[in-house]
Amino acid sequence: VTYSDGTQIPQVTGSIGIWATLTTGAWCYYNNDSSKGKLYNWYAVMGIHDTASLSDPTLRKEFAPEGWHVPTDTEWTILEEYLIAKGYNYDDTTTGNKIAKAMASTTGWSSSTEAGGVGNDQSLNNSSGFNAFPSGGRSNSGSFDIEGFNEIFWSSTENNANNAAWYRYLNLDYSNLSREYGNKRYGFSVRFVKD
Repeated sequence: VTYSDGTQIPQVTGSIGIWATLTTGAWCYYNNDSSKGKLYNWYAVMGIHDTASLSDPTLRKEFAPEGWHVPTDTEWTILEEYLIAKGYNYDDTTTGNKIAKAMASTTGWSSSTEAGGVGNDQSLNNSSGFNAFPSGGRSNSGSFDIEGFNEIFWSSTENNANNAAWYRYLNLDYSNLSREYGNKRYGFSVRFVKD
């Protein structure tokens, strides 16, 4: 709920319209339910705490605790390639991206019948210990959705300066760790990497 220097990151619970207009950091619980995990817009992840820091990266705050950082898109690729090479594909192969089950938690996912999908026989999930729980997300308009269906993690890598950044996600029906870019106002989860 704060940047590493103690500056508060605003919790935005209310109006869909408020979340949709943000260009500075914010967080929320999924569905504003404090028993759920926290979701952050990309502005929070990048330490953009006021209007000046939006245009001047030297004024940004540190989001991660000391000794940690938000992974870049490249670091996500390194993790993906490592898990594939070490045999974490659901079918025990070492080629192709079929690592989703190895990264997904053993509970919380909606059911799936897709081979290799994380929602299919969840007891076989999480062999890597990554334990991605399907906490859903917040759309750029501010609505909540996809709990039980997806787990989405921001990267620190911008796709374009206008309004997009890269993220990775797991879907209940997919066998792969997927890569996409999307609106910086989305509310997603964050994983840190040790420096």
